[in-house]
Amino acid sequence: MMKSGLWLMLCGCVLLVDAPASGEEPDCENAMTQMDMTYCAVQDYAKADEALNAQYKITRDAMRARDADGIGETAGAEAALVKAQRAWMAYRDAQCVSYGFQARGGSMEPMLVANCEAELTRSRTDALKELADGLEN
Repeated sequence: MMKSGLWLMLCGCVLLVDAPASGEEPDCENAMTQMDMTYCAVQDYAKADEALNAQYKITRDAMRARDADGIGETAGAEAALVKAQRAWMAYRDAQCVSYGFQARGGSMEPMLVANCEAELTRSRTDALKELADGLEN
């Protein structure tokens, strides 16, 4: 989990940009203001996180099935995945807070953090898919 201060700041930015002044969603392909860019980055991260959660369930189910087929030393795949996922989440959160220091305290910081989270989350989703696919072979 993120440090509570940064988390509150991100939530505040989402609230601020959740309802753009014009009443319309920003065009994320052509976002021009920092508020719109931050909004789009947060939305991108939310989509990436949703995809990660879906893939994690698939991968965890595959690991659970692997465990059901294993005996003794060959079991433990699901527990290893859970441990790895928790460690990865701690890494992602710390890495992205660190990345945000490029604009610490500035209006760009939440965007940088959200972009980092989205990028690392997509990468982890790919890794989880590769892991699940490898169990099928």
